[in-house]
Amino acid sequence: SRCEMTEVKFKILPGVAELIDGKVSIKQVRDVDLNDLLGREPISLDKDEIRCYLHGKCVLVSGAGGSIGSEICRQVAGFGPQKLILFDQAETPLFFVEQELARRFPDLVVVSIIGDVCNAKRVDSLFSELNPRVVFHAAAYKHVPMMELNPAEAVLTNVQGTRLLADAADRYGVEKFVMISTDKAVRPTNVMGASKRTAELYVQSLNARSRTGFVTTRFGNVLGSNGSVIPIFNEQIAAGGPVTVTHPDVTRFFMTIPEATQLVLQAGSMGDGGEIYLFDMGQPVKIQALAEELIRLSGLQPHKDIRIVYTGLRPGEKLYEELLLDDEGVLPTLHEKICIARSVDMSFDLVQRAIEELVTCAGNLDVAGIMSGLRQLVPEYSPVANCCPEVISSESSSATGR
Repeated sequence: SRCEMTEVKFKILPGVAELIDGKVSIKQVRDVDLNDLLGREPISLDKDEIRCYLHGKCVLVSGAGGSIGSEICRQVAGFGPQKLILFDQAETPLFFVEQELARRFPDLVVVSIIGDVCNAKRVDSLFSELNPRVVFHAAAYKHVPMMELNPAEAVLTNVQGTRLLADAADRYGVEKFVMISTDKAVRPTNVMGASKRTAELYVQSLNARSRTGFVTTRFGNVLGSNGSVIPIFNEQIAAGGPVTVTHPDVTRFFMTIPEATQLVLQAGSMGDGGEIYLFDMGQPVKIQALAEELIRLSGLQPHKDIRIVYTGLRPGEKLYEELLLDDEGVLPTLHEKICIARSVDMSFDLVQRAIEELVTCAGNLDVAGIMSGLRQLVPEYSPVANCCPEVISSESSSATGR
């Protein structure tokens, strides 16, 4: 509290014991990083297991230009794949990821493919020509309020895009397909969460009839990802405020980008197929407390130097997120930070037919049909706000939102 009274920015010192025994020096004073905001130790994993299924393999990452996708690329590159395929529709982020990988891993073969996961011919040619053996599917629209206003695009990318990529993986005999999902897929109150839950159902039902092992990973918000609260709060603090929080009681689970990615890679090494892996992210974090801590770490006083303004929950948002459905249950794994949600059996044919109808409605911008189709596939879906038909009618697939 005395430090706070001086109104100076915070730095992190090495431990005193480390300074005394000479392991580190005072020069290693550093800025506060995102791990300092988690309130728990970062997750560490068994890298030997991960190396066993990635080394020497051709690996495909969809959504490679995004926050999670690009970090998957960085970490996969460190395990010595035979080839790394970057797949995204956003050329500029993809260009920078490619340049970074070329600089850090000069001996790695990197192939950058511009394309949309919703383009069936593009996806098929990608698999037929490059023959990936492991797929990490990170391409998705993730922003809840935007997807409330653009439900057709949410369905086409998150559901149809997943289906096309998963079908190609099955058709070409991919060994492992790891899909990135979200805690918003659990009892969803928004289109984004319902679309991701539908994608989960599809890959789980497909797994039962495929030689490919389809694995799903489900985790919460990622600290520092594009469009997440940390960069937004930092910009607002730098501008002198106010910092905007939707509700004083809203909470979220958080992970850093590197540890979320490490857990994705670890789950891929553990899964035989059909599993939904959940990650232990500690206790949920109150967003107001996070905002206040960031303000203090900037050498300022919350509610004094920087105001906090409550803007109200946005369309589709809820106060708290969950990682598990009531009928799923949990099974432990050998890794203390990873558990398995018991899968709910669903007929592939029934899921396939329902998704066909849903995708048709999305292609026709039929909002009522989309909402009905999502409720049919995800009975626990309980929308908290209606979409805006005026906005829906002018949807554009040019949005990125990865």
